[in-house]
Amino acid sequence: MTHVLGVICARGGSKALPKKNIAPLCGKPLIAWTIDAAGRSRAITRTIVSTDDDEIAKVARRFGGQVPFRRPKELAGGAVSGPAVALHAVHWLDQHEGYRPDLVVYLQPTSPLRAPEDIDAAVALVAEREADAVVGVSPVRHHPYWMKTIDDSGWTSDFVEQREPTAVRQGLPPVYSLNGAIYVVRREVLLATGGWFPPRTAAYIMPRERSVDVDTAWDLALARVFLETSGE
Repeated sequence: MTHVLGVICARGGSKALPKKNIAPLCGKPLIAWTIDAAGRSRAITRTIVSTDDDEIAKVARRFGGQVPFRRPKELAGGAVSGPAVALHAVHWLDQHEGYRPDLVVYLQPTSPLRAPEDIDAAVALVAEREADAVVGVSPVRHHPYWMKTIDDSGWTSDFVEQREPTAVRQGLPPVYSLNGAIYVVRREVLLATGGWFPPRTAAYIMPRERSVDVDTAWDLALARVFLETSGE
């Protein structure tokens, strides 16, 4: 049996949208949507919440989240990377419980529209592609070929040099961006590389409507619209 650990990262010091991880969204706190998705996933065998904040820990437990430790303050700043948080959780569980999962699934609570089926499909992709890691992506809204830089004199230039210039969207090569919803990595690879992107990293493509990343009040309102119209 493959042991798959879900790690939900939820620090308390968000600035753009204060207390965003427990902000109300269609009847329950934002983090509860991710706890629920992880709980309904068939692939994940255990899920924990990594937080430095007592209020978030209390809310997480109320909605079924497991909070085995309090994340150190030095790992709770805005500049701390996701892999660093996941590594702390992996080391803590190994040292205190002897628990060593095969795969680690990192789930941000700011992606409330990700479905349990997305998690399961991303985990399955590791075996199907014999990958070391899988990351969630979605089609870009604004293609980099159409992005410009502006110099000090106000003149524009291409941000990315186009191999074959085109003014028609249908002629643009497909491009995807990380959506932050799902990161899956083999535990031993995470320990060896300390990141999400070893050489054999496969992409799990998700639609934009399940890829909303809540960072501002506008993002939260957009997520609310999607949830209300989907009947969740």
